[in-house]
Amino acid sequence: MPEEKPAAKGAPADKDATKPAPKEAPPQEALAEPPKEAPPEDQSPTTAEPTGIFLKKPDSVSVEAGKDAVILAKLNGKELPDKPTIKWFKGKWLELVSKSGARFSFKESHDPASDVYALELHIGKVVLGDRGDYRLEVKAKDICDSCAFKVDVEAPHQDAAGQTLESFKRSGERTREGKGELDFSGLLKKRQVVEEEKKKKKDDDDLGIPPEIWELLKGAKKSEYERIAFQYGITDLRGMLKRLKKAKVEVKKGSAFTKKLDPAYQVDRGNKIKLVVEISNPDLPLKWFKNGQEIKPSSKHVFENVGKKRILTINKCTLADDAAYEVVVKDEKCFTEVFVREPPVLIITPLEDQQVFVGDRVEMAVEVSEEGAQVMWMKDGVELTREDSFKAMYRLKKDGKRHILIYSDVTLEDSGHYQVMTNGGQCEAELIVGEKQLEVLQDIADVTVKASEQAVFKCEVSDEKVTGKWYKNGVEVRPSKRITITHVGRFHRLVIDDVHPEDEGDYTFVPDGSALSLSAKLKFLEITVEYVPKQEPPKIHLDFSGKTSENSIVVVAGNKLRLDVSITGEPPPVATWMKEDEVFSGTEGRVRIEKRADTSSFVIESAERADQGHYTIKVTNPVGEDMASIFLQVVDVPDPPEAVRVTSVGEDWATLVWEPPKYDGGQPVTGYLLERKKKGSQRWMKLNFEVFPETTYESTNMIEGILYEMRVFAVNAIGVSQPSVNTKPFLPIAPTSEPQHLTVEDVTDTTTTLKWRPPDRIGAGGIDGYLVEYCVEGSDEWIPANTELVERCGFTVKNLPTGARITFRVVGVNIAGRSQPATLAQPVTIQEIVEQPKIRLPRHLRQTYIRKVGEQINLVIPFQGKPRPHVVWTKGGAPIDTSRVHVRTSDLDTVFFVRQAARSDSGEYELSVQIENTKDTATIHIRVVEKAGPPEKVMVKEVWGSNALVEWKPPKDDGNSEVTGYFIQKADKKTMEWFNVYEHNRQTSCTVSDLIVGNEYYFRVYSENTCGLSDSPGVSKNTAWILKTGATFKMPKYKEHDFRTPPKFLTPLPDRVVVAGYATALNCAVRGYPKPKVVWMKNNVEISGDPKYLMNNYLGVLTLNIRRPSSFDSGTYTCRAVNELGEALAECKLEVRMPQ
Repeated sequence: MPEEKPAAKGAPADKDATKPAPKEAPPQEALAEPPKEAPPEDQSPTTAEPTGIFLKKPDSVSVEAGKDAVILAKLNGKELPDKPTIKWFKGKWLELVSKSGARFSFKESHDPASDVYALELHIGKVVLGDRGDYRLEVKAKDICDSCAFKVDVEAPHQDAAGQTLESFKRSGERTREGKGELDFSGLLKKRQVVEEEKKKKKDDDDLGIPPEIWELLKGAKKSEYERIAFQYGITDLRGMLKRLKKAKVEVKKGSAFTKKLDPAYQVDRGNKIKLVVEISNPDLPLKWFKNGQEIKPSSKHVFENVGKKRILTINKCTLADDAAYEVVVKDEKCFTEVFVREPPVLIITPLEDQQVFVGDRVEMAVEVSEEGAQVMWMKDGVELTREDSFKAMYRLKKDGKRHILIYSDVTLEDSGHYQVMTNGGQCEAELIVGEKQLEVLQDIADVTVKASEQAVFKCEVSDEKVTGKWYKNGVEVRPSKRITITHVGRFHRLVIDDVHPEDEGDYTFVPDGSALSLSAKLKFLEITVEYVPKQEPPKIHLDFSGKTSENSIVVVAGNKLRLDVSITGEPPPVATWMKEDEVFSGTEGRVRIEKRADTSSFVIESAERADQGHYTIKVTNPVGEDMASIFLQVVDVPDPPEAVRVTSVGEDWATLVWEPPKYDGGQPVTGYLLERKKKGSQRWMKLNFEVFPETTYESTNMIEGILYEMRVFAVNAIGVSQPSVNTKPFLPIAPTSEPQHLTVEDVTDTTTTLKWRPPDRIGAGGIDGYLVEYCVEGSDEWIPANTELVERCGFTVKNLPTGARITFRVVGVNIAGRSQPATLAQPVTIQEIVEQPKIRLPRHLRQTYIRKVGEQINLVIPFQGKPRPHVVWTKGGAPIDTSRVHVRTSDLDTVFFVRQAARSDSGEYELSVQIENTKDTATIHIRVVEKAGPPEKVMVKEVWGSNALVEWKPPKDDGNSEVTGYFIQKADKKTMEWFNVYEHNRQTSCTVSDLIVGNEYYFRVYSENTCGLSDSPGVSKNTAWILKTGATFKMPKYKEHDFRTPPKFLTPLPDRVVVAGYATALNCAVRGYPKPKVVWMKNNVEISGDPKYLMNNYLGVLTLNIRRPSSFDSGTYTCRAVNELGEALAECKLEVRMPQ
């Protein structure tokens, strides 16, 4: 006989091991959760100190609404080549500089000693709308880095009696530019505040459930989950069950596994994961399978044995490791699934807008967070692929984390919006391609030279690559000893040395490939010397001379003016230059006089606007004098346009208005050139290549939600002015579309409750709230129902005239204004709607509701009916005892509550809901149970060999619950140490075998019901003495009982409605002997061979598990049990609904 291990006196023991008894042991703590996926080897469980640019990264903060928040960061200046450019973003694109001055302020400081930059972001009077993800971006020449952080806003705890007007406020200080942003957070209802608090608590703690409640759930029975959830206010029952299923590992007696795999595991690509099971016998062979194929040890798959634990480690997980895994020990298996998650690819450096000309080389580059990541290029919504690159003459290139789109020779067709998309974000930019137009920057000037002097013709064009030819009177000029033709950069020169009279003529420069032509004249000035023996009065040789004639000269500002005036007279006269009363006599400086024989030259270096005016030259000698007047006009580019402003914006357009410049430069303004750029960018993009004559321009093809700036240039015949002052940054934005599905939810004599859905298109401007308006039939006036915006999609309009027919409409409001209204198709009659009373009895109350003595009874039963019905509870036709039962009734439900249940609370309760003469009733059966009493009259009826027959009577008190079995123990009279014999014995007798010869035994029996074992056992009055020698036993004759029975379903299959994607199970119970064969069918077709279904039969309890059901799994499911005596069927309907 095997040696028995003793147990403590008075304690029942398990079959395999001793356990304390008879008192009910407290529930064991659930086994620890399976090990979660291990971090990668190169990762540390603790946060590492920031390296590189950031010495201190911004920390995520949580702040109460209405208070200030400060976010700090530090940069290492030693890693930066220049002073960095700092940008703060909310979300992906919204730059916070656009909100600077209202509630957002920024501070930067630099410590030269340590070369550390300190950055601060101040958010004043935080509102709930400030919650979200933020990003700090640092750029310095070719170095760029960014880091993200979160700002969480907690709703303030306000007194319920707070004034509504005090809750409405404006955030930020008043300034001249604006009155501050509107803050509606104080108007949120208390219910919304509670929801926000619950949501945060749910994020911080698993489903918002404290750890002690998890421990209670792990040790509780499945039938008690709903009670515990209701008692502790757990609303997400489905989430609780999924969380508990992962955490609670039940050890099945006699199983090869003491701890199985979780149903599923998740790991990021590139990390490693460990799958752990525990087996009952460390000597048992174990095999791992992946998708049915056995896994062999390798560097990829590592097997470990630690005691009874068997560990499979999968290193550097890839998408190929996303599969079903199976571990097999003997004939037992357990399964799991490993999901490999692709990490999101983030865009580090986005695309930038570019403006180029036809034939240029273009490279559009974007940098992502992962090397070798998949990136999709799109142009105007059409994907750019490598297969089409040969047709479109572009090339896609990957360089580490940089992805480049290259056009070697760009064309006009390549203009458009380009977009780069990854699984973690997207960015876009615009490419504008323009035709190259040759511009003349300096025209050829006429030249007048004397014999043997040098003539120089010079011009400047916009393109330094353009070549050209020189012509004289239509004949091409060739270089010679006297003629030199040069081309340096944008300048083209024709130099003629030792000018001869035959060199006089019209000279023209024609650029190659252009219709332009530049012309000038070469005049040959012959000098004749006459010897006059007598004196001559002075003479000025101009086209117009004399006191009353005038000659005009035009010069471009910045150019050099040299006015050579020939004078004659004997003796040589003296020339004097004057401007009004100012006499010029200097021979050096910007304005000077140069004297030569027979010539007086007036020179102005770099002409200015102030040089414009009337100039007089006066020559005198002893014989007489002469005077001539010249008007000098200085022309220049115009001043910049004034009052440049944006008057209106839309979803992707803006209207720009400006005033003409005050000074036109002496030439009429022919038009304007316009440019725009994104806020913070240094690259300006031209909006027009031809001059625009008007002073109002509509700019299109902008991206909604991006800040832009614009500027204007004025153009005249001289050139282009300096740019105007940039417009204030503006945001292309549009109102939302109209709200959707406006319906009437409820109508009373004075109120109407409306509900609707958010607009289909909200846009970058978001939505601030909704306005509800109504119009009485026969009137055209729309009356606002709410003076303050409503944030939720529902509103009750009050104080309406009874019996009136009223039409309602709702509009969405954001920073861009009101949306189009959503209007009810038919007017609503303001009149109370009578609704019949009806009780909506929960499913779990349609059968007997069982509770243990001392537990709470808390029943919530919803009902409907208008006006508010009269609710009455009775028990057995009599009013309920209000000293034990507490009832609370609202407009929508009634609550039945007993603090500590007693067996006297069992019975049949009736609930009636009545409106006038209409009534609806429901019956609830409540049964309060407790542990049964001990069995009676435990006796040893017969002893033979090493066997003893023990019999007893059922307990007098069954605890108001059926006795489900008995627990039997034995003890040797000498030691009185108790050992387990049988558990869950359903009969009132049992045969105890393998007793030791020569010993005398006592027996005791515990009764068992749904509450557990009885507190005390029934002990046998007599003993069983096993004789040593001479013992004979005569086998009594008896007729064998026929235990065979046909199959019969004890528990039917209930109809089920489940959500697609969530595993479900169909359960029923069958009885029959011989053990019936069970077949599962769907729509009368057997499904035993389908791996999607898992079928279990444990002691007659049948379970069909359906993994991840879809709409195709809906139908009628049948369970058929067959043995030699007959068969039985159980059917149910399964409906699979798609998630909303």
